[in-house]
Amino acid sequence: MASAWRKAKIALGLNLCVHVPRTLDDASPSDDTTGRFSDAATSSPASTGSATRRSRPMTPTASASVLRLSKSGSRSSKRTCAICLGMMKPGHGHALFTAECSHAFHFHCIASSVKHGNQVCPVCRAKWKDIPFPAPELPHGRARVNPLDWPQEDTRMTIWRPLPRSASSGRHHHYQHHQLLPFSPNAEPSLFDDDEPLDPPRPLEPCPGNKEQGRRSRSVELKICPEFSAVQRSASPENFTVLVHLKAPVAGRVDSPASSSVLQTSRAPVDLVTVLDVSGSMAGTKLALLKRAMGFVIQNLGPSDRLSVVAFSSTARRLFQLRRMTEIGGQQALQAVNTLVASGGTNIAEGLRKAVKVIEERKEKNPVCSIILLSDGQDTYTLSSSATAAGSRAGTQQASTDYRPLLPYSIRGGGGGGMGQKIPVHAFGFGTDHDSTLMHSISDISGGTFSFIEAESVIQDAFAQCIGGLLSVVVQEMRVEMECLHPRVKITAVKSGSYAGRVADDRRRGSIAVGDLYADEERDFLVSLSVPPAELPAAETTTALLKVACSYRDPASQDATAPAITREVSIQRTDEDGSGDGDGGAGEGRTISMEVDRQRNRHLAAEAMAEAKSAAEGGELAEAVAILERCRRAVAESASGRAGDRLCMALEAELKETQERMASRQRYEASGRAYVLSGLSSHSWQRATARGDSTDSASLVRAYQTPSMVDMLQRSQTLTPAATRRPNSVPPIRPVRSFPARPSPR
Repeated sequence: MASAWRKAKIALGLNLCVHVPRTLDDASPSDDTTGRFSDAATSSPASTGSATRRSRPMTPTASASVLRLSKSGSRSSKRTCAICLGMMKPGHGHALFTAECSHAFHFHCIASSVKHGNQVCPVCRAKWKDIPFPAPELPHGRARVNPLDWPQEDTRMTIWRPLPRSASSGRHHHYQHHQLLPFSPNAEPSLFDDDEPLDPPRPLEPCPGNKEQGRRSRSVELKICPEFSAVQRSASPENFTVLVHLKAPVAGRVDSPASSSVLQTSRAPVDLVTVLDVSGSMAGTKLALLKRAMGFVIQNLGPSDRLSVVAFSSTARRLFQLRRMTEIGGQQALQAVNTLVASGGTNIAEGLRKAVKVIEERKEKNPVCSIILLSDGQDTYTLSSSATAAGSRAGTQQASTDYRPLLPYSIRGGGGGGMGQKIPVHAFGFGTDHDSTLMHSISDISGGTFSFIEAESVIQDAFAQCIGGLLSVVVQEMRVEMECLHPRVKITAVKSGSYAGRVADDRRRGSIAVGDLYADEERDFLVSLSVPPAELPAAETTTALLKVACSYRDPASQDATAPAITREVSIQRTDEDGSGDGDGGAGEGRTISMEVDRQRNRHLAAEAMAEAKSAAEGGELAEAVAILERCRRAVAESASGRAGDRLCMALEAELKETQERMASRQRYEASGRAYVLSGLSSHSWQRATARGDSTDSASLVRAYQTPSMVDMLQRSQTLTPAATRRPNSVPPIRPVRSFPARPSPR
């Protein structure tokens, strides 16, 4: 009787795709089904156990926690698929699969995971013997078996049955032309020249209106603004400031999916390599949210964009070759990302080397190329243990360690060091245990940005903001050349942040290598000049200061180089009777330009943050807080600060929050260092970065956001479930960065 009941339960279990646990009454040495449902040995109860204990279901010894999970967490686990985080409800067009370890998944999600070589549970890592696999197709796209008559959305039904290892290769031959390389040591080629060919370039989408209007819409805007519009004749200021303002042309808004033809033809296609940390510390919710964020990236890349994914832990592996994100390519990329599991240590340098290898060995190249790096830990394989230990004790090692030798040669700008030779790495430090100094160093050396993701729930938003910029590159290889017009005017300094700014030996010429610009992106540079006094008071009424020329390449058009743009700036020379107010001998033009003053405040804040960080790394937290407080008061008392300028208000909020994150050594180590480095990266490159989980300085982040970033961020927040969104999140707004035609009156 017991044998018949056992057979009935087994048959029922096979039809329902569920695990039937063994009981003591069912145990039999001759049972040919032993091991079908688990490869772990079953334990035998004591011979003196009670009848109640003898009738209790027996589970594998290695999964004692699974029983507790099935009691306490079965409701939540059955509502949500652990692979795609989607809802699981019977009758909604998706077959469900419950594994031997009691974890449930969408059938198509776990089947794609198994197809790529994963035969373990993505949640608890239990090894399966009975695994799902895609069923072979029959004519007319129908399935061979549909035992439960499940409702289906796909034309191909998937079934589940034990899959012998010897037969796996034969069953999958039908899918070889769509199958990705499994994540195994033997599958990766030695040469990464297998990138998918590019589509032939398409003509630029014509802008509405006439040709002249279209040409202007694709041109960079260049403006020059002096600190004062007039200077006394006898005055000779040594640090007269001139602002050079650049604004990239407008591109189509990201209001529709990235596959839109208008959007694709108004920007440059991208080659993107994501380097993802899958070490053991990423297990659980972190990895699930990372997969969801990668799904958002994949879905928003266009068919002309190409993507490759490198995963690293103790070693690094390329999941799949650089391929176009068409409908099929995107589906296969999603399948590959869903196979990721977390284990091992953290080897950031090896992950970067693998990503650079993908880029360097590709046969064809898209105009834009970038790397996205995410890690939540410290590189324990490349950095020496002694240096790491010394840094953790003194708090100063990270500030003095030279990370340059750890980086691949191409990231350091090897190839001659010219503009466009570097591979920008946009680094994302995740959580409180990552090496923010290393991540910031990688991004700064390569020309990328460093973002601090303090809350795990905003990984997708941080990625969305980044790709919103990468998918809107409209200017490349921009260079600004400056030349003094008056024979006695000299260039004393060029404040360009992380952009390479140079002054010639004769101090008559200077240059700034700007590189790429996103659509609608702005850049502001301060040039300090030495201005001579007027020679002839009666004759010389103006002094010509500077000529600025801007050259760049439009990557979306067929033209290799766009026409150069040239502007000149002069100042009025006033009579001696103009009452000066100490501002370099200004007379009638003593009212300072608000635009110049606000940019000067931005530079002062960045310098104060860098100085405060150095003091904090040396253990002088009180001095660091005092430095920030002095700068905050200076910004508030400046002309633009007293006028209520939005950027100045944001700078004050940022300096205040930085002070709070330096209140104690514990707070600084946990989040203060990463917050400061992310702010320095944002200011030095004038680009938006993720800035922790605070909303106090949210307006500062918006100051560098472009409309494309805002649109992509809004799309991400729309798709993010409200339950997983941070409670104090502030919806993004479009930045207002107007450039006045003339100095604003006091």
